[in-house]
Amino acid sequence: MARVELKDAYKQYGKGQAPAVDGVDLTIDEGELVVLLGPSGCGKTTALRMIAGLEALTAGELWFGDRLVNGDPPDRRNVGMVFQNYALYPHMTVEQNLVFGLKAARAPKDEIRRRVAEIAGLLGLDPYLGRRPKELSGGQRQRVALGRALMRRPSVFLMDEPLSNLDANLREQMRIELARLHAQLGITTVYVTHDQNEALTLADRVVVMDGGKIRQCGTPGEVYGQPADAFVAGFIGSPGMNLWTAGWDDDGESVWLGERALRLPRSFLPVLEELGPSVTVGIRPEQLGLSHTGADVEVTCQVELLEQLGSHAQLHAEVALSEQAAGRLVARLDAALEVARGEQLVLTAPSGAVHLFEAGTGRRVDVARRSPATAFVR
Repeated sequence: MARVELKDAYKQYGKGQAPAVDGVDLTIDEGELVVLLGPSGCGKTTALRMIAGLEALTAGELWFGDRLVNGDPPDRRNVGMVFQNYALYPHMTVEQNLVFGLKAARAPKDEIRRRVAEIAGLLGLDPYLGRRPKELSGGQRQRVALGRALMRRPSVFLMDEPLSNLDANLREQMRIELARLHAQLGITTVYVTHDQNEALTLADRVVVMDGGKIRQCGTPGEVYGQPADAFVAGFIGSPGMNLWTAGWDDDGESVWLGERALRLPRSFLPVLEELGPSVTVGIRPEQLGLSHTGADVEVTCQVELLEQLGSHAQLHAEVALSEQAAGRLVARLDAALEVARGEQLVLTAPSGAVHLFEAGTGRRVDVARRSPATAFVR
């Protein structure tokens, strides 16, 4: 296992182009599983390829333990990498795919046999060693790709969207397999995905990226429950947090946002006064309801669509933020709910469900401490 550290890592592909990775500082401890998460083009795969040695850093440093590896080629980094498309040799059997790297390195035959037996047993590949990739299911091919990467006993395990080609049920099964594998082997792992379920399920820490920068780095609970800024709040979650930016006013009894669309208790007044005349308010869809006990926050909305999803209903609605603009609202409600398009509803939430963000910078404000939360943008 190895500790991986990126220090002010920077990658630019051409003069005048925006950097793909822009001053990233990140330490991945020995045995940790860190997931790089973000939208397409955010720099997560480029950062992974830099760690692998497939992309050179334009500037900055990359350390494996106490060794600076900026100039080391991939074969000197002792990394195992699993790609999105498996990258198996179609004309070789499963066993031949597994041993290819060790044979190329002229490992002893006895060692190769021991490693095949170990990895095949670990991943349940024994029945398939004589088959070729075309004779395997997607999940079986992914296991072969994992096994080939593990055959070299890597210090660092790198995975680039490894489950994206699988169907939903198989992805769920493979997430469980990957979690079990990491718990058993404890290899330092960097995992790239755009799938939040994978990130929140597998990660010791989630690194949320956007525009080549780290927006937040924290445990799954931290990035979900205390997002550093409005981008993270809107990106994390399925669907993401409802975010409404508007002016507010105080009528002496309550604080109102927009065109009397959102009512907050006056306990929010001191922090709102510090934030200025405009604020961004966020509430997660699952924290909105029609009859929350003790709820002291109200959101008035106009129904656009109600999706019946079996276990729950998903409401899509408009919130009046000004005379000219409306905000979007999504709420996860009881499956028995029946409403008509155009109907007006008043949804409620507890005040503890409310997140506040600076309207200009998007930084999260700690309501209790009345100060901006520390953002992890680097």
